[in-house]
Amino acid sequence: MTKPVSGAAPSPPTARAASLDQLCINTVRALAMDAVQRADSGHPGTAMALAPVAYVLWQRHLRYNPANPDWFGRDRFVLSAGHACMLLYAALYLTGYDLSLDDIKQFRQWGSRTPGHSEHGLTPGVEATTGPLGQGVGNAVGMALAEAHLAQLFNRPGHSVVDHHTYFLASDGDLMEGVSHEACSLAGHLRLGRLIGIYDDNRITIDGKTDITFSDDTAKRFESYGWHVERVADGNDLGALDAALAAARRVADRPSLIIVRTHIAFGSPHKQDTPEAHGAPLGEDEVKLTKQRLGWPSLEPFHVPDDALAHWRLARERGARLEAEWSKKYDAYRRLTGRLAEGWDEGLPTFGPPPGDAQATRAASGKVLNVIAPKLPELVGGSADLASSTNVVFKNGGDVSAGTWGARNVHFGVREHGMGAILNGLALHGGVRPVGSTFLIFSDYMRPPIRLAALCDLPVIYVFTHDSIGLGEDGPTHQPIEQLAALRAVPNLVVIRPADATETVEAWRMAILSRAGPVALVLTRQKVPVIDRAKYAPANGVRLGGYVLADARDGKPAASLGAVSFVGPPWRSLRGGLIDARIELDAGLRRASEGGLALDAEGRTFGMAVFGPRRRTLVIPMATIGRVAEILAAKGRIARGYLGLGLQPVKLDSGGIGAMAISVDAKGPGAAAGVRQGDVIVAWNGEAIRGVHHLLRALGPDSVGSTVTLSLRRAAEPLELKLTIGERPESQ
Repeated sequence: MTKPVSGAAPSPPTARAASLDQLCINTVRALAMDAVQRADSGHPGTAMALAPVAYVLWQRHLRYNPANPDWFGRDRFVLSAGHACMLLYAALYLTGYDLSLDDIKQFRQWGSRTPGHSEHGLTPGVEATTGPLGQGVGNAVGMALAEAHLAQLFNRPGHSVVDHHTYFLASDGDLMEGVSHEACSLAGHLRLGRLIGIYDDNRITIDGKTDITFSDDTAKRFESYGWHVERVADGNDLGALDAALAAARRVADRPSLIIVRTHIAFGSPHKQDTPEAHGAPLGEDEVKLTKQRLGWPSLEPFHVPDDALAHWRLARERGARLEAEWSKKYDAYRRLTGRLAEGWDEGLPTFGPPPGDAQATRAASGKVLNVIAPKLPELVGGSADLASSTNVVFKNGGDVSAGTWGARNVHFGVREHGMGAILNGLALHGGVRPVGSTFLIFSDYMRPPIRLAALCDLPVIYVFTHDSIGLGEDGPTHQPIEQLAALRAVPNLVVIRPADATETVEAWRMAILSRAGPVALVLTRQKVPVIDRAKYAPANGVRLGGYVLADARDGKPAASLGAVSFVGPPWRSLRGGLIDARIELDAGLRRASEGGLALDAEGRTFGMAVFGPRRRTLVIPMATIGRVAEILAAKGRIARGYLGLGLQPVKLDSGGIGAMAISVDAKGPGAAAGVRQGDVIVAWNGEAIRGVHHLLRALGPDSVGSTVTLSLRRAAEPLELKLTIGERPESQ
């Protein structure tokens, strides 16, 4: 085998073992070169440099089971340097996850499972969506905090259910980003001993060598945070890497950082240690030269030697054994399954009409939170040094600190950006439901992690208070103007700004039930009157996204002003409270609902148009269903559409179906899931989209075999259709 370009190989037990190690490592390098070259886009150099790190970590230290990527007892690995995703894809494929060589060949292609930056929920084994540098570091801190919290709650002497490590891999750019400082400072303060970071010190960025912008002493920086620091002078020294990782795992009283000196595009005759290898393919000629220099057995793209694959795939047997051993200790704690406790929303506070209960919605929120909290111990979180102002305080919950990780109140300090990234890590880990709070104006500091939470469908709850210029004498620097619109512009983020204390109760109900995306509650500092619900519509209309509080006496208002509680995708927030039917509406009705509130020909409101990441939806109160049916009938027949219930779509033939309503047995599983009789939704999209399964998710596995009745109105002629929720078909 050709001598490496730099660095000596460790002294192995046998020459054969060393040769096999090197073959496995170079397999990662070759796949990285070939995939980026075929895509004509990507970052090959970092994956080539870190191949030995991945090999030692995944073969000797990381606990995982390729057959079950969601095994709760696994170690977590976060690739914060998301541009190096080919390193992760190669490791996942080689160890036997549900990722094929064909998937590797489709790197960076439209619709592939190997996108240009790794995405959680798309590729099995990817723990976090990374790309914006520094975010993965914060996510890893959140995961480590979740592990410490759950371990202190559930572990007993001789019986450790939660005992895994969290690893992250960071680049120079990750450590330049300020969020890494915020998150790592807090991790050191909390002494999260099961957090291990690996810093790829390759000293190259896109613009050139790092010394043009970066001269920090990274080791001293992390030591000042309270971290343990290990150094590996040569990233190809497998023995040194192994020893550093083992030493980090032995340090239990503080987090560890391993600084590894690597060479970007290791093995490339002309591009090693150059910026050109960071963000562009090496070029076909350079790929061939590199393979020859590495002693690679084939110049054919995507060649994977049988010996290397067989050695990597030993992870399957090892992972199955590790999970089986862990499962013997596992008691089916509800917390770890993600199920809500029965009766969690019983006894929520009620607020009387004016003048008695006028109060700030932030105050009402605090009252609701502390009624819910005892029933949902998985709720944890706090604020960025503003707990007394945001009222996000768990009474008798204790304060999270070094050694008391099992408490519930997390003091994030003045670290909004870090708080957002840590909240995402808590949600990604599982077993906890994170809540974070600050003033609405400071949501700007959290914008990147909020966007990633929405992109990843993470059930994070944000509480943003001081929602207007009504906050008073702090002046314009603290008065939010554009922040509400900016949050509402984030796809898949549900934003709720309750009008009074009663709507605040319903807003929290929605937030807890929303498990497929983040929810932001926007609350007042100043007191607001409580709407008299004896006179006006009940506040549970909040869950429809918008509702008619009061209609004109004769049904014909002199003027129409639109005011809504939130703008966001209701199918996310209601978790099955609505049936999702996609129908192509004619252009006339489509235009009528462009402005937010949908109006009929006489100017009467019959619904509200809301916008999501993939489609536009029209929410229609049951009271106006007849009017909608008349409008659609008058407009002519609907071209095509289908109704998705559970995982089994039912096609609807052309024929002018005007609207649809769900009705369920009030005593059945639907009622427990928050489904209400009369909920209606009509949605449209020009593209075919997968069958909807939010209702089935909400009802849960106990509802299999239940019958749900759909009432369809074909023009003026009612039609009843009964569907049975069954097991998921094997073909889907």
